[in-house]
Amino acid sequence: MEDIAEIKELLSRPRNILISSHRNPDGDALGSSLALSLYLQQLGHKVEVVTPSEYPHTFEYLPQVRDIKIYDVHSEMVDPFLETCDVIFALDFNGLDRIDKLGGKISEVKDRSKAKVIMIDHHLDPEPFYDYGLSDTAASSTAELVFEFIQFLEDTRYIGPDIATCIMTGLITDTGSFKYNTRPATFICAAKMQERGIDVKEIQDAIFNSMKVKQMKLLAHALFKRMEILEEYETAIIVLNKYDYANFDIQRGDTEGIVNYMLMMKNIKLAAFITQQPQIVKISLRSKGDISVQEIARNHFRGGGHKNAAGGALYGSLSMVINKFKEVLPEYMEKVQIENNK
Repeated sequence: MEDIAEIKELLSRPRNILISSHRNPDGDALGSSLALSLYLQQLGHKVEVVTPSEYPHTFEYLPQVRDIKIYDVHSEMVDPFLETCDVIFALDFNGLDRIDKLGGKISEVKDRSKAKVIMIDHHLDPEPFYDYGLSDTAASSTAELVFEFIQFLEDTRYIGPDIATCIMTGLITDTGSFKYNTRPATFICAAKMQERGIDVKEIQDAIFNSMKVKQMKLLAHALFKRMEILEEYETAIIVLNKYDYANFDIQRGDTEGIVNYMLMMKNIKLAAFITQQPQIVKISLRSKGDISVQEIARNHFRGGGHKNAAGGALYGSLSMVINKFKEVLPEYMEKVQIENNK
């Protein structure tokens, strides 16, 4: 990492530090943010972790997760602290628009203060909003990069079971239990975390075996009533409309992971999960092997992500988004087939 000496100097005495991550935080956003916070607290810094919106109940087991400030709810508490910050960490996002109103506030503070912004992220095409950055699109997760960041600072002695639990959570969730987005460094990081005495099975159980009854019923409904198979394109689609949201009382985190079930079918290589939100229609995309869904999300749904996991959203009707995806799909899959046959 470039400028590590300057960062060491910046963190060499107690600072006010804000750690921010993206809207609808997932296991990597939460795990990386809390791991970094726990590390910085040991150095004597005053740290606040802030996300634009609430996190799924699944991650209640994470150390200090209940101390996270939700900007949609706690802006009157966050704003005064932000004005005093010396350092702002941006984790698991590549542009300030990913953190909504919090992004605008950070931009304002940065313009009129000496606060330094440090970005740690693994998404493509980061925008130039930061002073220092650790950006690696080959990394499995931002949690892996937080471990790398602590290594650069030569401070791995501070990684105990709590930090290791947070980092392992990010690794597991962003790789689908190490099924994709992995590299040798990912498994080295996981091994180092396990050496800290964590129970990996316990973490896996907390993430994947803590569904509510209504979530199980919703999953059954989605697979049985709302799934469409496009055999010609080896694609499956699940659509949840506003009536599904009302009937199942769907809350934040209740739909987590549904998109992945479609890829359990042998002949399905691409999965689309489309949901009707109050103001927008969201689309989550997953794929197998060499099929990259990042291009679809970026070019057609104002989104982005990774090769095998991406997403986006559009204003408009549910039918419009469904039709747009189906219109794009034939051309895209044909392009993938041509490239694979070269």
